[in-house]
Amino acid sequence: MSVEWYDMIAKRNGGYKSDAVFTIEGLSGEAVFEDRLKSMLLHFETVLDAGCGDGEFTVRLAKYATRIIGFDNSVELLKIADALKSQYQVENVQFVYGTTRSELPFEDGHFDFVYTRRGPTSILNHSRILRSGGTIFGIHSAEKNKVLERLEQNGFVDVEIEEFNDAMIVFPDAREFAKYLSASHGNPDYTSEAHRKELDRLVSEHSQDGRLTLKEWRYIWKAKKP
Repeated sequence: MSVEWYDMIAKRNGGYKSDAVFTIEGLSGEAVFEDRLKSMLLHFETVLDAGCGDGEFTVRLAKYATRIIGFDNSVELLKIADALKSQYQVENVQFVYGTTRSELPFEDGHFDFVYTRRGPTSILNHSRILRSGGTIFGIHSAEKNKVLERLEQNGFVDVEIEEFNDAMIVFPDAREFAKYLSASHGNPDYTSEAHRKELDRLVSEHSQDGRLTLKEWRYIWKAKKP
């Protein structure tokens, strides 16, 4: 995904936030990931949020951690993240600019724990910033084979990976569906008339028995640096 899209979503939506109305039926991988992450954070002194985006998730989880540093490659999203940090007076979070396309601005072995929530899976190529014995933890909705390949290539051990494909996202109508899609990575603004035909096609594709739904597929992975 280009950084231009992330900057655009920051300016258009004020970050990743969306007021779309929906319910989730079944076990959500996102909920499992967040619950597990909360229980893990307090066991580590220095934590990295790789691809922190608008910082909402980082700030929300700060109370469970000693210290979190979040990086992102979107200057516009980082502006929102810093504003959220100030708004909620969070002292144990720091946001910095960084991109996995080049060397990250951290010393070797700086972090005890690295997590990424649908962020750049290429963080796995930057294992030098994780101390020996440190843990890396993530959730994503794509690139599973690439994640497995990168875990192996970068020498991670004790690899665990778990799929979650039972959850269903249920929308009350096409407008809420459009708002949800518009906040998803890489998508245009489906609430605009310019994308009406494509929205109609998607509504038809995801409608069955009078219900408008999307299947939520996620996988969670965890590994250690030897």
